[in-house]
Formats: sequence, structure tokens, C-alpha cells
Amino acid sequence: MARTGHTIRRRTAQAIAQRTDHRTVRPGTEGFGARLRYAFDNSMARGTPALIAWLFLLTLLVVLVFALVDLVFSLRDSRLGFWRETFQTLLHALDPGTVAGDTGSWRFLVTMLVLTIAGLFVVSALIGVISAGIDNRIADLRRGRSLVLETDHTVILGWSSSIFTVISELSIANESRKRPVVVVLADRDKVEMEDELRAKLTDLRGTRVVCRSGSPASIDDLAIARPGTARAVIVLSPEGQNPDHSGLDADSEVIKTLLALRAADQDGSGPRVVAQLRDPANLEVARLIGRDRPGQLALLDVRETVARLIVQTSRQSGAAAVYRELFDFDGDEIYFMTAHPLATSTYADAQLHFESLTVIGLTGPEGVLLNPPAATVVGERSLVVVAEDDSVLEGAVVSSALVRADAYGTQQPEPPRPDHTVLIGWNERGPVVVRELDAFAAPGATLTVVTTYGQPELPATDSLAVTVVQADTTRRAVLEEHLGGTPERVIVLCYSDDLDAETADAKTLITLLHVRDILGRAGNDAPVVSEMIDDRDRELAQVADIDDVVVSGEIVSLVMTQLAEDARIEPVLNELLRADGSEVYLRPAEWYLTLGAEVSWATVVASASRRDETAIGYSSAALAEGGSAFGVVVNPPKSQSIVVTAGDRIVVLAED
Repeated sequence: MARTGHTIRRRTAQAIAQRTDHRTVRPGTEGFGARLRYAFDNSMARGTPALIAWLFLLTLLVVLVFALVDLVFSLRDSRLGFWRETFQTLLHALDPGTVAGDTGSWRFLVTMLVLTIAGLFVVSALIGVISAGIDNRIADLRRGRSLVLETDHTVILGWSSSIFTVISELSIANESRKRPVVVVLADRDKVEMEDELRAKLTDLRGTRVVCRSGSPASIDDLAIARPGTARAVIVLSPEGQNPDHSGLDADSEVIKTLLALRAADQDGSGPRVVAQLRDPANLEVARLIGRDRPGQLALLDVRETVARLIVQTSRQSGAAAVYRELFDFDGDEIYFMTAHPLATSTYADAQLHFESLTVIGLTGPEGVLLNPPAATVVGERSLVVVAEDDSVLEGAVVSSALVRADAYGTQQPEPPRPDHTVLIGWNERGPVVVRELDAFAAPGATLTVVTTYGQPELPATDSLAVTVVQADTTRRAVLEEHLGGTPERVIVLCYSDDLDAETADAKTLITLLHVRDILGRAGNDAPVVSEMIDDRDRELAQVADIDDVVVSGEIVSLVMTQLAEDARIEPVLNELLRADGSEVYLRPAEWYLTLGAEVSWATVVASASRRDETAIGYSSAALAEGGSAFGVVVNPPKSQSIVVTAGDRIVVLAED
């Protein structure tokens, strides 16, 4: 059988070669008739309009022929003029019922019957052509290739799990806008995108989402979304393209999209572009694209942002809830107040001036100053404030709350001491986590890394002594061995580099259950912070009594949305997340107030200002039991009464 198959293939190849070598032109393929057929084929290829035109010409020809036959042979009993005869013939062709009312000779009746039958074929063909044209047009619309005719809209290029949080936050930010629109352009089916968005985003608060299919890296496809007339463009990093999760393919797509946006915006008048990159090594290449257009391109390093937030949260329980409150639009967020009467006031006075605004810094030609010294004069700088909405900035109410200096706390912070941290799990964010832990660590601090997958490549450390252990992190015996040294904090990273999202989160949840039980049996209340990939697993993690959960995609989405809405917030976010700036701390309330004393929130603000710190909220165990996220309240009114007890904490911005 193999020989027979080989013989058949050889003969087929010989036949093809002979046809190729002795190709001849078929008779009748270069004459006038062939050219007519070629022209007819080209016209038919133009689609529905060409078909309708040909049917119109055919109908006109049939009507004229039968009208002339009727006139020449005098078939009708009463002779009509040419135009009336043509009109009557047209009625017979379009309406089969017209022949039922005809009278006259049998020759006339037969002729009209033939005309009616011919008309039936033409009309049927016309209906079929129009129906097919409508179907094709609907199919084109469902493919999402039509041009978007919007202005002042937000364009999202690409598709990832972050898109749901981004659109949700944009819908909240757009509540004060008139008929807001978000346009999504991704290399996916339009109907599938709409179905997913409809299933996961039930309340868009009046924001209309328009989906289009196309490659964001193609200039032609990019024009469909009209980014030139948009107010902001968000470029998402695609997921699941590279088997080794190195981020190269995803970042390459982002960079190609940025190049396409740059090519489409020749004069530099385009909107602000915010893009996320997974590999910090690609940041410099991406910056070259917008090097001559400062302020127009904002790049978010996903790895650095998430890792920094994990470290910040691990050092104090509840910090992630504060960051989420500041980064999202559902609650209190960061704004800039340019018009204010505080030019001659100090920063300490500015903190106490407004009733419902929390002043956290200043911004001017020298850049952003978060938590500057209390004696700093405001001058012509703008205020960086935390407010419920930008609508409250104009006409903000002045505070009249009294400050009780006799209720100030007198307890002083203890000097930093070496501590021990256990890091369970490993992924691409691991080296950044180690580096950030080292930046905050006191000399002599230790870190134990326990991981099942990967070969951790550790950065150089100044204060941390790092030990790496390869073991199964879901086995209780392994965890008991390394959690027995009374660690001050435990960080659990997901295996996002080696496992899919669902499996990675499942292993993380198993590890968390063991960790919290082991620490509880040992009487160790060290904070446990976990990283999750899917936001839906956050509630499952709370069952294990975890202090905080950092959802990678959610945090990145919140930051990207903030950057897209206001370019000025970029240095503020960078300052909040880096180790050598002013960060968020949750410190014991007795540092600032006498326990049990009833005072106004303004008293807390003034007490923190004496320490060159900025109080922005508080955390209470009683509020946590009532359902508030970790009992955290941000931006309380200055006149609000507060009574602190043991265990309560004040949320402040401080240098260390």
C-alpha cells in the first residue's frame, strides 16, 4: 500500500509539472466576450449595491421590451401612449395581482402573464439580494469593524482580566460627566467581549461601553477607536501569551501598540496614554517612544507596583485597605486644589483649615512634596488633598473644630530592631519583594524564603540575611518547621510563573489555612499577607483569617485608572509606594492621643503634625467588627468626635 501511495504521488507531481511546462491559453479567454465577463465579475464583486443595480437594469430592460411589444403589435384593446404603457408594464412586473384585472385578446393576456412571471423572478431575486445584504451588514456590525464616532471618550487597547476593574473604576469616575463612553479595541470577537463585560459589570452608572475587534498594534485597526479624539488611552498588557511567563511577548505587544499610537499622532496633540509593562527591563525602551513628549506617556511597572504594595502591607495590617481607598474612585481619593486662600499659611495650618478635606502635601514647580515639614509655607503651590469627590473642592467648608492640646499623646516610638520574615512562594515579583524588605529592615534582620517552584535569584541585600529553602509549601510539616521561629510577618506569594491562575490561587489558599492555624496554635499574632491573582478568591482567603490580601490585577487596574484620569497623580503614587519617600503607616493611637479621651479629629491631625506626620484616617477594631474593611476610615471630618482605645491605630503619612 505504501508503494501504491508513493506511485500515485509521483504521477500527480508529474502531471502538475507537465501542466506547468505546457500551459496554453484556452480559446475565447482573450476576446471581447471574455472582457465583458471579466467586467461583469468585477462589478458583482462589489457586493449588494452592484447586485441591486444589475437587477434594476434587468427590470428596466424587461419593462421596456414588453412595453414596445405591446405597442408595436397593438396587443391592448385601448391604445395607450408610450409612458403610460411603460407604467402599466411596470405594474405587471412588480405586482402579480395586476394580471387578474386584465381583459382583452388571448395574445395580450399571455404576454402579460409572461411579464408577470418574469417580474416574479426579478422581485424574488431583489428581495433575496436585499435580505443577504442586510444579513451581511449585521454580521459586519457584530464583527466590530465599524468606525467609532465619539469624542472625549476613554479608549482601552487590549484585553486582560484587569479590564473589568478598569471599566468599573472609570464608570465611577465618569458619574459627573455627560454621556461618558469607554471604547474597547482588542483582538477578540466583539460579541464575546460584550457578553463578558455584561456578565461581570452589572452597574456601569450611565457609562456606555463600545467594543470593537481589531489589533491595537495595527494603525488601520487603531483608527476604528479614534484615539485622536479621546481624553485618555489605556494600554493593557495581554495575558497568557508566553508559556514561561517572562513577560516578553506581552510587553512586545504593548510597545508595538505604543508605536502605532505614536504613528497615528504625528502632531503630538493626542491624548494621554497609560500603559502597563510586566518586565522592568522594557521600561527604558518604552520611554524612548514618548521621550520628546513629556507628560503624554505614563508607564506602569506591574512587577514593581505589586511588590511594593505587598511589602508595605506586610509591615502593617490594614495598609492595603488604605491604599485601595486612596487608589479607587469609590470613596475618598486624591485630588489637586489649585485655588485656595492658604498662600501665607504653613502646612500645619493647611491641614486644619478644611472640614471635609485632608491635605496630604503640596505640588509646585519643584514637584510633589508629600508630608512636608509642618513649618513649610504653602505659597503659590497647589494642595494635594484627599476628598470624597472633586465637586467638593470648590467652596470647601472651613473647619471650626477645637483642638485639645491637653489630650496629645506622649508615648514615643521604639527604635527599630532586627526581625524575622518568612516568605512562602516565589514568582517574578519575588526579587523586588526581597529588595523592598531590605530597604525597610534593621541591620541583623533575617528572611527565610520557602518555595516549591523556581530557582530564586536574590538581589544583593544590605541588612537582610536571606535563606532559601526548596520544599512543598502545601505540606504542614514543612510550614511548621519554618514558622516555628516566631516570625514578625509572613508573606505568601502565588506561583503565577509556574501555574495557571486558578491552580496558583488554590495552592495559596491551602498554604494560608495551614499558616494561620500554625501561628494561632503558637500564640503568634504576626500579620499574614497574601497575594492573589483572581479577585474572586479574596473572600475565600478571609475564611483563613488573613490580615490582608493583595490582588495583583486589581491594584494595577486602580493605579492605571487614576493615571488615566489625572496625569498629575503619577508622582504622588510613586512617592506613596517607594521606600525612601513618605509612606502610609498605621501607628498606635496612644502615640497621638490620651486613651479614653473624647476629642475632635482635628486634635489628632494637630498631634500628628507635631511629629512632622500627616494624619489621614484611623483604624479601629470596633469598626472592623461592624463590617468596615479592617476598620479603616479615611478622611474623617475635622469636627468628628473620636475616642481611642488600646489597639486602635492612626493612619499617617510619615518618612519612617
